[in-house]
Amino acid sequence: MIQFVVSILLFFVIFFGLAFILNMLLRQTWLMTFVYPFIILMIVDDIATTEYFVNPGSAFSTAFTRLTEITIADISILGAGFIGTIVSGFVVRYLRKSGYRMF
Repeated sequence: MIQFVVSILLFFVIFFGLAFILNMLLRQTWLMTFVYPFIILMIVDDIATTEYFVNPGSAFSTAFTRLTEITIADISILGAGFIGTIVSGFVVRYLRKSGYRMF
């Protein structure tokens, strides 16, 4: 149970930080929110990225099969990361609105 809570917190903080840094550097507030599903696909699918280009039919079918097999615990941990990217976007918008210039 403790590992589950720590995992949720860790994914939230990691993806909040990554999204915040990307927002500062690229000035694209919601970029990480749109990229996050692809990152999740790379985490869950356990397939080499080149396999999507070499053998796309079986790679995508395997990836979507593995996506449907994840548990509620995995969904909540990955969802915490997605919420972290969304919160980061709102924080950056608030800071810019408040007059802070970031790079």
